Amino acid sequence: MVIAVASGKGGTGKTTIATNLAASVQGRVRYLDCDVEEPNAHIFLKPEHMESETVTLPIPEVDMDKCNLCGICDQICQFSAIALMGDTVMTFPELCHGCRGCMMACPTEAISEAKRELGRLEKGNSGHIEFYHGLLRVGEAMSPPLIEAVKEQVAPGSLNIVDAPPGTSCPVIAAIKDADFLLLVTEPTPFGLNDLKLAVETARLMEIPFGIVINRADVGDGRTTAYAEEENIPVLLEIPDVRKIAEAYSNGTLMVEALPEMKEKFQTLYQDVCQRIG
Repeated sequence: MVIAVASGKGGTGKTTIATNLAASVQGRVRYLDCDVEEPNAHIFLKPEHMESETVTLPIPEVDMDKCNLCGICDQICQFSAIALMGDTVMTFPELCHGCRGCMMACPTEAISEAKRELGRLEKGNSGHIEFYHGLLRVGEAMSPPLIEAVKEQVAPGSLNIVDAPPGTSCPVIAAIKDADFLLLVTEPTPFGLNDLKLAVETARLMEIPFGIVINRADVGDGRTTAYAEEENIPVLLEIPDVRKIAEAYSNGTLMVEALPEMKEKFQTLYQDVCQRIG
């Protein structure tokens, strides 16, 4: 089973919910931190015996001795990553999405595959949790392929928790697609509600079953709860605005360790999700 944890905006407590859920569920759990631009789940789960491997993207390399300047590669590329310019073919690796279309379409086999480094995939263990996260290379703008590399670690026969990037852009879509259930983490503020609506619309367009978790539920106003009732969206968990939780977060400690009574609530959340997806 794959449970993705996302939010319409950053700072709502998405990673807090995802890490504490992983720590509360018994049995085999695999944690996939797909917030590759700024992963921070490792701060709370503290994985050990970390291993690292480089993740690359295939990019075209043109042999002009074989090229007949037909321009098919230029025509097929939807991202302008390869272009016919006069009597030469130029490539722009930063624009390439690694589809290999130009290589397959070239009639003279003048285009071969080179590699461009995207970042690193790291893995380790935190108790019963198998931990994976991606680290995007500094200056790299193409995060979805690295997110896909992290998601390739989804394991059959275990609970897979996907910690998605914030927002509703392409990296989020890459992280949450194919999820069995989506937990949308929000806070009861005007900004939180505005971005929650965007996340709800995204989940509905992708036809992913979802529910809401309200963090710091006893601050702000009741508009988030009222919105959930109007839209018939289940509120699966409410986290109180307790100083001890904030202190634990600041110290890189799990909520369920600082407040053991919260573990039962996260276990109930997991059981509720299981029932909703059958």
